[in-house]
Amino acid sequence: MNLIKTICAMGVISAVCGAGTAMAKVSAEEAAKLGNELTPIGAEKAGNAAGTIPAWDGGLKEIPAGFKSGEPYIDPFAGEKPLFTITKENMAQYADNLSDGQKAMLNAYDTYKMPVYKTHRIVGYNDDIVEFSKKNALNTEMIDGGNGVKNVVGVNPFPIPSVGLHLVWNHIMRFRGGSFERVSVQVTPTQSGEYTPIRFFEEFSERYYLRDFEASKDPNVMFYFKQIVTAPARLAGNVLLVHETIDQVKEPRRAWIYNAGQRRVRRAPQVGYDGPGTASDGLRTTDNFDMYNGAPDRYNWELVGKQELYIPYNSYKLDDKSLSYADLVKPAHLDPEHTRYELHRVWKVVGTLKEGMRHIYSKRVLYVDEDTWAAMIADHYDGRGELWRFVEAHNKYFYDAKAVFTTIESSHDLLSGRYLANGLANEEPLRFNFEKTYSSRDFTPAALRRSGKR
Repeated sequence: MNLIKTICAMGVISAVCGAGTAMAKVSAEEAAKLGNELTPIGAEKAGNAAGTIPAWDGGLKEIPAGFKSGEPYIDPFAGEKPLFTITKENMAQYADNLSDGQKAMLNAYDTYKMPVYKTHRIVGYNDDIVEFSKKNALNTEMIDGGNGVKNVVGVNPFPIPSVGLHLVWNHIMRFRGGSFERVSVQVTPTQSGEYTPIRFFEEFSERYYLRDFEASKDPNVMFYFKQIVTAPARLAGNVLLVHETIDQVKEPRRAWIYNAGQRRVRRAPQVGYDGPGTASDGLRTTDNFDMYNGAPDRYNWELVGKQELYIPYNSYKLDDKSLSYADLVKPAHLDPEHTRYELHRVWKVVGTLKEGMRHIYSKRVLYVDEDTWAAMIADHYDGRGELWRFVEAHNKYFYDAKAVFTTIESSHDLLSGRYLANGLANEEPLRFNFEKTYSSRDFTPAALRRSGKR
């Protein structure tokens, strides 16, 4: 099925309608750069002048031999060794290519290191994603002061961005594989390194990938998400259901919680902004999940520009089934022996809290990868303007789904010396199943109750 043709034939030309400022569609001449000097989704095809970032040549050419769907992913770069390692002692040499959060981590912990490997731009795109980007470049606009978008089809609303909010929307509405089920484990180690794994079973579907997709149904919804806690026993059976709306100022995120102890479903308006993250021990906010999510309305977003940054990339080693959680989870941070950093071009976006708005972060800085539109690094500042939390998304390319997703997302509290790591699955039989599909009935409050039965 050609998804783009199906969606357009059904009349999906507007995700949100309403009055307000309209910003962003580009000229046909500009849009023609997609697939030429730009990649199909808007990154620079060319490498850098130093040759340390290669040109994009279509992404990974072949799935590694021996890989079978549903089995562990084979690391295409298993034999590579680090080119060098950034440490506290030599970080000044690489300072121009590090975020403030990375520098703070290197300064804070002698054990924190950044092994840097050869850069590989292996991300590829299916035909639907290519067509989405072409159409969106010509048609998508922001409305209501940037709180919503209209005339967007599928994902990648602004493949040729010009303002900070375009990058925020590209991250929020990037391609995540269509639909999937996965197991994810979260830990919040103490300063001595002790932790209790929290196990989640999660189900996700973009609206346009639903089996019973209808253009006129839920046009202000991006995706549906259900998260079931399966361990430890004291939390097992609790379920979170989210209908992720686009314009959350006009229509707040729809969220419900099923409490297994009370055996009841209730609305959850606190699931947003700086509300506490699920089982996070106070180490992340709701809008920290997936680096940044939800309504962008509380911040003024400035597009600083592009720069080259050492970011987590192709993190297949963190998914190695021969490793246990104890091998990865160490006091203060993940074991750097298993991390991988590469030099990539990123867009730097600074969000500053608007006057009169409330949030525990007065400023947040996002570094968005040009090849995926995913934020890979985020620095967060407290009300005094001091650096507080540093978050990084260790990602990998799921080549069978042509989607990039995090293996582990780690959020570091620089004041308390603790961190949260979400996304571990080394000891689980399932990480992602991208062949799973859903209908809208799978994401109703009634389905929430059924999912929560112990």
